[in-house]
Amino acid sequence: MSGVAEAESNHQARLQWQCRRGMLELDLLLRDFLAKGYANLSAEEKLSFDRLLEIPDPQLLEYLMGREKPEDKELIDVVARIRTVFTD
Repeated sequence: MSGVAEAESNHQARLQWQCRRGMLELDLLLRDFLAKGYANLSAEEKLSFDRLLEIPDPQLLEYLMGREKPEDKELIDVVARIRTVFTD
């Protein structure tokens, strides 16, 4: 395996681990998005997704359920992309 392919594989494994959350709803939403929509994100959106995963579960659930919006524009865009996967 090349260095680039190995780095991508490690990154994907890390993301899968980070998408495992303490709340089942988040776990399902994030893992499904990772499988169905993550590959379509731009490089900048992927970085924002990484940042989104640092948010505590209760706050992240509020964002993904549409009850609150992040203050950061880039996070708002990624949350919208995640929500779009489940409304299509």
